[in-house]
Amino acid sequence: MLNVAVNFIVKDNLFITQETVDKLLIQKGGDLTKVPKDILDLNGLEIALNSNPMIKTAEVYLTVNGEVRADIKQRTPIARVSTYASYYIDDEGLSMPLSANYTTRVPLVKGYVEKNNLENIFVIAEKIYNDEFLKTHIVEIYQKQDKTIILKTRIFDFEIVLGNLDRLDKKINNFKAFYQKAKKDKSLNKYSKVNLQFENQVVCTKK
Repeated sequence: MLNVAVNFIVKDNLFITQETVDKLLIQKGGDLTKVPKDILDLNGLEIALNSNPMIKTAEVYLTVNGEVRADIKQRTPIARVSTYASYYIDDEGLSMPLSANYTTRVPLVKGYVEKNNLENIFVIAEKIYNDEFLKTHIVEIYQKQDKTIILKTRIFDFEIVLGNLDRLDKKINNFKAFYQKAKKDKSLNKYSKVNLQFENQVVCTKK
């Protein structure tokens, strides 16, 4: 008699439940506890699990103890589109459905967004996800019709005008320098707009 064990590589913030994984395995292979080892279709079980839109990779194998083991790695969302449609963008730049099981805290994406053209949004979303400063402060990415980007912060109500994504690292560094100086001067609440589109300067609009 086979024992079945499901192992999530990252056990926090599960977008897919063990129950769902169990159901996928049963749908494909029946009651695995009663299937003889020599006719077990491990490859078929892997394909069934990998077809789930929440799963990045699944590996199904028999252990030396004769246990069926499924190692599951979830996809990682880095932004959440909230326009006429709602879905995540994952860390490979692909769309990913929302989960009924868990909602993660990532920047909202608004404005003009096409599901089959996420490359521009992905570039800035990935930059925010991999930068602790931006991850802490940025809560919204707004894409205009011409693909230029405006960011909004968690605490302060000014817009950050990035424009296009040319010289993105330079623009981000300019914003960080502005932020540190304005924080020191206690002037962060005085601005309605912070424009980063110019080469060597940050242009601010006061309220």
